[in-house]
Amino acid sequence: MRSLFTIGLIASWYASNIGVLLLNKFLLSNYGFKYPIFLTLCHMMACSLLSYIAIEWLKIAPMQRVKSRLQMMKISALGFIFCLSVVGGNISLRYLPVSFNQAVGATTPFFTAVFAVVMTSKREGWITYVTLVPVVAGVIIASGGEPLFHLFGFMMCIGATAARALKSVLQGLLLSSEGEKLNAMNLLMYMAPIAVLALFPAALYMEKGVVGITIALARDDWKFLIYLLFNSALAYFVNLANFLVTKHTSPLTLQVLGNAKGAVAVVISILIFKNPVSITGMLGYSLTVAGVILYTEAKKRSM
Repeated sequence: MRSLFTIGLIASWYASNIGVLLLNKFLLSNYGFKYPIFLTLCHMMACSLLSYIAIEWLKIAPMQRVKSRLQMMKISALGFIFCLSVVGGNISLRYLPVSFNQAVGATTPFFTAVFAVVMTSKREGWITYVTLVPVVAGVIIASGGEPLFHLFGFMMCIGATAARALKSVLQGLLLSSEGEKLNAMNLLMYMAPIAVLALFPAALYMEKGVVGITIALARDDWKFLIYLLFNSALAYFVNLANFLVTKHTSPLTLQVLGNAKGAVAVVISILIFKNPVSITGMLGYSLTVAGVILYTEAKKRSM
């Protein structure tokens, strides 16, 4: 029974992760809703509300209170970086196919290793750094072979990937003491409203008229409202599924699943959106995934 529960959790994790990615792409590119900042704002509002409900009412995780102004400032810094990573990823989906977006996103270990050295002086064994060579080389090859390459989209995707890595390193630094450590669900509950405060004025200023356009689209096509609400809720369930899979398996299992998830998302996105792919691009992506798997193994052995 327990194994069936775990399999169900993993299936939910895959479905929510790949689902939100494909739905983001559909809304921002195929549907023509070209407002990635506002879309991210909707995600963060859903995360704010649903994470509070899950912790306060459903007791999915114990409530952890912020104990000082300094701790809140640290959480705010993480929330801002978290916000930048999600916005950057959503902007990139306007210009890049999901397959290439996932190839670039797979380079997260490279940026994590760089930030760890720069910010904490923590060095890994030489074999760990060697495994990062195919990670970076694969993306360079994939970039050269990508038929729908877009420089601005690529820069946004790189920025989002770097911000994601920066958040993970900073989280270990800023919330390192036992009194300040927060589990993933509580951290999301505090970070999401901070992201909302940052995104709301940004959306109004940079995506002028977006609120009126959204209301008009919802009136003209009720399916758009369903897409937007479901997409926003799914953005929260990605984080919930991450937390539950880690809780009932291990962080390493999540890493392994993440490596496979990227490949599955690429195949499904190509089947749905029918974006052209080249042999060079697929070879590059395969090299990156192989590098990530080797990196995971090297990290595991060095522990």
